[in-house]
Amino acid sequence: MVSIWDYRHFIFQDSKARVQSGNRQDRLGSAWLLLNPLLNGIGYYLIFGLLLESNRGIENFVGYLVIGVFLFQISTRSIVNGAKAIRSNSNVIQAFNFPRATLIVSVNVRELIASVPVLLAMLLLVLLIDPVEEITWRWLLLIPAVLLQMLFNLGTGFILAPLVARFGDLVHVISFMMRFWLFASCVMFSIERYANWPPIKTIVEINPLYLVLSIVRDSLLYAETPQWQSWVGLAAWALGALCVGVLYFWRGEESYGQND
Repeated sequence: MVSIWDYRHFIFQDSKARVQSGNRQDRLGSAWLLLNPLLNGIGYYLIFGLLLESNRGIENFVGYLVIGVFLFQISTRSIVNGAKAIRSNSNVIQAFNFPRATLIVSVNVRELIASVPVLLAMLLLVLLIDPVEEITWRWLLLIPAVLLQMLFNLGTGFILAPLVARFGDLVHVISFMMRFWLFASCVMFSIERYANWPPIKTIVEINPLYLVLSIVRDSLLYAETPQWQSWVGLAAWALGALCVGVLYFWRGEESYGQND
């Protein structure tokens, strides 16, 4: 595999340009990067917070929900767009000789750049919405948590992109699974909902996206240092997915785009 490092400037500039032009056809443009998770959060609050009363037993439910929705949507965009990277760029792959892995990396760099204003808005909401949370040194733990989250997203994209390139209908399955994953990550309710089903609760607790959310919620909302087990679990998922994804992607790199 040709070194992706040689294409780093192209990846960054391409990612930056795509972020700026991604919603240009819409009247509100890039504001939709913030409006999408915000509107989703309002919808989930009305349904789960008010109608289903999922907020019972959750301290600062609004902040809990904001963090869950904003961070989960980052992974959704990265994983789904990464999975489609080869198939949606088949013409480019056939026309030019370059490391195919740059397509997956570019998607995730693009989503990382796009997530910066989303994360800032998330922090602002946590600060402004009652009950107001105080800023502590633990807020800095958001940075390594999000970086591990992005590494996991990248590895997952490397695994899914070759599969979607061969079986395009998998995109619809992935979109469905992301919605199921949303509920399996306790985005809008407490994990105590699974207290009567210990096996399910254990599965949720080792879920990588639940680990991300629990680490960030502890750090931002509850002024608690996340348990080291959560960091080890998230790091294992991130590095494991990346290693498996790179090896799996590398095996078939020369064939991508040839039969699309």
